[in-house]
Amino acid sequence: MENWQKDLVDIIESLADETERFFLGMTDMVGAFLEMTGEISEQLYTSLADEVDQQFFHDLTEPFWEIYSELEDLVIDNEMSTAFPYTVEATAEKNPACVGCRNYHGQVYGGNLLVCAIHPHGREDTNCPDWENC
Repeated sequence: MENWQKDLVDIIESLADETERFFLGMTDMVGAFLEMTGEISEQLYTSLADEVDQQFFHDLTEPFWEIYSELEDLVIDNEMSTAFPYTVEATAEKNPACVGCRNYHGQVYGGNLLVCAIHPHGREDTNCPDWENC
């Protein structure tokens, strides 16, 4: 074989070796890329799943928090607000004609005091013709 033929065979073998190394390197790079994208997609899936779980939990509990906060708004200084009935005692300053009366009701409903069934708003003077001893 002549020199130029031997050189041509060497060039072709060299080209084949370089091509094989190139594709092996590309295979390694593609494998590393796929591994990296797999990790990224796993992290993305995990964070997305966590966010969906958190959103689901939020959607599930939100109505209960709204009810709780509405109930909390009804309590003022450990006393129920005017939304719930509560008792008001007759005193010498407020409803003096009703002090000690059997008919005195003294409950507040929706912010309105019901003094008694006979005189729902109470008496303006200190004497009541319907007063009965308890």
